[in-house]
Amino acid sequence: MLIGAVPPVMVKSASNPDGIPIEVFDGLRKQLVDNRSQFYVDFPTGPFYGFNRPNAKPVTGIIQNWWRQGMMGGAKAHYDCIKAFSETDFTEDLKLIEVPTLVMHGDDDQIVPIANSALLSDKLLKRSSLKVYKGFPHGMCTTQADVVNPDLLAFIQS
Repeated sequence: MLIGAVPPVMVKSASNPDGIPIEVFDGLRKQLVDNRSQFYVDFPTGPFYGFNRPNAKPVTGIIQNWWRQGMMGGAKAHYDCIKAFSETDFTEDLKLIEVPTLVMHGDDDQIVPIANSALLSDKLLKRSSLKVYKGFPHGMCTTQADVVNPDLLAFIQS
């Protein structure tokens, strides 16, 4: 299963002209270095769970838990992770996967835009099943677990 996943590749390059400019990821690294603790408040408060959308109702417990998890991790590992998730090209890896693969993605994912990820992964995988969730954010496994979990279970049982 790929859930809100980054493949095939996120960063803009000659081979991925529709990707996200490296400056976006440089900005994330800068925010992390400048004030790591605040970064782990701002990211879930805004785009990760879609709490920055009109009529969204931020959930304090979810935001605080995201902060807690972020602060428990290593600062260097998190910094390096930004490079790994943004610049690693998984195109050839996706082509090698031969088992049935469920690709789940929210169409309002502000972190990993669906057009640059799930829609492309679906075409590269040999036995893909694409499930798009209208209006769901990147953090849909938390905010819409009541919808996502039954779909996961149904796929596993199939």
